[in-house]
Amino acid sequence: MHFSVWLLRKNNHVTCRYWKHYAQRGSIPHLFSVHRHKIQEAIQKLKPVNSASLSVSSRTDTGVHALSNSAHFDLQRRNNKPPFAEDLLVEALNYHLQTEQIRINQAHRVADDFHARYRAQSRTYVYRVALGVRHRTLLPLTESNLCWDIQDTELDVEAMREAAAVLIGTHDFSSFRAVNSDMTFKNPVKTLDVASIQLGNSFASTYFHRQVSFLELTFTSRSFLYKQVRRMTGALVAVGRGLLTVSQLRDLLEAKDNLAYPQNLVAPAHGLFLTQVAYRESDLPLRQALCTDNFKD
Repeated sequence: MHFSVWLLRKNNHVTCRYWKHYAQRGSIPHLFSVHRHKIQEAIQKLKPVNSASLSVSSRTDTGVHALSNSAHFDLQRRNNKPPFAEDLLVEALNYHLQTEQIRINQAHRVADDFHARYRAQSRTYVYRVALGVRHRTLLPLTESNLCWDIQDTELDVEAMREAAAVLIGTHDFSSFRAVNSDMTFKNPVKTLDVASIQLGNSFASTYFHRQVSFLELTFTSRSFLYKQVRRMTGALVAVGRGLLTVSQLRDLLEAKDNLAYPQNLVAPAHGLFLTQVAYRESDLPLRQALCTDNFKD
């Protein structure tokens, strides 16, 4: 998790807003709320005056991983102590999170009007597909629940790229969103800036005795609809398998109807990674070490 901090003045006491960048593994139910709660617990162990409240840039579904999520929170130290130095804050939070599958990577001080979710300029997701896997036990352990393993030894990548080009741009993506409670409040029109398919690698490619081929599907947009990336991935893999044509995918997009999406086509959650949440440089100022005192009181 990346962390940014803003410096505020309230009642003559110093309050800092931090933006943090973090990584998490998405393997248990309700992981988003669990991780947010665990991070808030870690912040409270720093004994702030205020109650910790974490605002996260991007929600991830159960099973989805985040290599690079971000969040912000406000922190006021007791007894008028100066703000934590950013490196020290990262160390302190990871100390209290050491038993969790989550790590804080960076921290920054940010302005008091910064918001991790609403100031984000883009979000990038990568979906990993392992090819030619007859059974998941043939995958290296380092890939367990970290990719979509399919039996097909190859896919028509050029057809997939042609289909991905259809999705790029500003469209009504209603056909690629799943039903949820927020559906009626979310504008289905989104701008997809990137939809690319490239060859990937196993996390254990250097040491694993058996070659496993990977594809990586990358998507970038300012925001996405519920399960949009997984549904786009499922459709593109179907094109690669010859189950959908590029023309049929175009018709699906133009239908603007989530009921038009074929059943059993959605890619599983465990192959999806949030890899980047981008901000303007002006929103994330250069790091300044404000104090070097130990985080232990």
